[in-house]
Amino acid sequence: METIHHRVLRKDKQLLVITHLSQLLTYITGFGGLIVPLILWLTSKDKVLGMDDHGKQIMNFQLSLLLYALISIPAILLLGLGILTLVLTGILGFVMPIVNAVRASNNEDPSEFLTIQFIK
Repeated sequence: METIHHRVLRKDKQLLVITHLSQLLTYITGFGGLIVPLILWLTSKDKVLGMDDHGKQIMNFQLSLLLYALISIPAILLLGLGILTLVLTGILGFVMPIVNAVRASNNEDPSEFLTIQFIK
């Protein structure tokens, strides 16, 4: 005999907002902007409504930023274009978590601006 378990997801906009803003830890402490949102996502994706979608977007965004930064480093040798892309990556990494935190507080889906979909 098989039983079906129904999960009841709770609404927790504050946790979604905190998860997005936790990406900014990298700018404050030098690390944590990938690890803290990853932990929050993995521990609450089955409990909080929308956390799975927001968490995947955060991970995709952080991995995209990492890739952009890695590509920028050798591009510094090409007429200094890598410096510009590193600066733009830094700005994007600061602004988009704030934008998505506001979107989460308004019950909107996160923006996928310049985000490569590594995790579907």
